[in-house]
Amino acid sequence: MIAGRIFPKILLILLPFFFGLHSNGQIVDIDSTRIVEANMQTEVKHSAHKASLYSAIIPGWGQAYNKKYWKIPLVYAGFATIGYFIHWNNDNYGIMKQAYSDLTDGDENTNSHLDLKYADYYDLTNPTDYENFKTNLNRQQTYYRRNRDLLVISIIGFYGLNIIDASVDAHFFDFNISEDLSFNWQPIMYYDRYQPVIGVNCTFTF
Repeated sequence: MIAGRIFPKILLILLPFFFGLHSNGQIVDIDSTRIVEANMQTEVKHSAHKASLYSAIIPGWGQAYNKKYWKIPLVYAGFATIGYFIHWNNDNYGIMKQAYSDLTDGDENTNSHLDLKYADYYDLTNPTDYENFKTNLNRQQTYYRRNRDLLVISIIGFYGLNIIDASVDAHFFDFNISEDLSFNWQPIMYYDRYQPVIGVNCTFTF
């Protein structure tokens, strides 16, 4: 009889512990689920590293990854423009270099310098004109070579700019700008040293 009375009491004491452990297990499961979901959201976030890598491999690919398709023609137009002027300056440098070589080699059969438009302004039998013409050809060589080299450097810079642009756009890809831009104001009254002061409360919503 004594055991029959004690057992229900022990059972009543132990039941809260069992239910408490069960409820704690549910909390842990919920928290772990939230952690997994948070990790999944982090993984699918738009990657600036990918955008930079894509543009480094193929210019314009990073812009396509960022869905800025309108920038792709601008990227290739920039490369095409710089490439054209590199080619143009290099051709003129080659012409001036060959003309200078033909002028100074002492061979009458090599006379490409005479095909230049301003060659007629010089009397090459006159030593002064000859020296002036040679100096002019040398300056022209230097001018076109310098322009070509600077343009080569600029196309490398433009390539880097293409990568930077893709990276910056990727960083702002998930940046949410709300369309709710509003300005609210209302009169307020507060007390300063027990004296009522009237003012305006301004609130910006964005």
